[in-house]
Amino acid sequence: MDDSRFEQQIRFIVEIDRLKRVLRRTLLTDGSRRENSAEHSWHVALMAALLAEYAAPHVDLPRVIEMLLVHDLVEIDAGDTFAYDTAGQSDRAEREQAAADRLFGMLPADQARRLRALWDEFEAGTSDEAKYAIALDRLQPLLQNVHAQGGAWRSHGVTREQILLRMQPVQLISEGMWEWVVMTIDTVWAAGHIRSIDSIDRLS
Repeated sequence: MDDSRFEQQIRFIVEIDRLKRVLRRTLLTDGSRRENSAEHSWHVALMAALLAEYAAPHVDLPRVIEMLLVHDLVEIDAGDTFAYDTAGQSDRAEREQAAADRLFGMLPADQARRLRALWDEFEAGTSDEAKYAIALDRLQPLLQNVHAQGGAWRSHGVTREQILLRMQPVQLISEGMWEWVVMTIDTVWAAGHIRSIDSIDRLS
């Protein structure tokens, strides 16, 4: 066994335990607390396996799952940037690129290249695997927020229109899934858990 290689791998494994301490804005489905980024990564990776029938037939599912398991590791350094935080989004890419350099650089060179390539592929969002992964990454918090009666959407004043725009990657992989998403968002809106731009305008 290559002791030096093993030690690098162990240091990386210990380091990524820190992802469990990164809190997202999204609540658990029961609304009891905010989820952490490690929980999110596990949840969305399992979703990729369960919903594989909605992916393009040629999609490499193990690659998608591995991509989803590493896609948020950069939040260890960069933190979780709320999807609807315009100011936070302005420098998110720069912060996350620096985090990717440090974190994946901890690994042996071959594994560093492989995991960094997966992360870069997800960020680029152009491959069919990345499109499927991104769609599920958007779907997972929708499920959380719906079951928490609006959850982070409600507490941060996110509108129906903003949510629909954020969810558009789902439409790229499945029209049937997209129809379900729109219907679900409209149900939450009709229940008064989120507002629309029109309703905000009427109150102003």
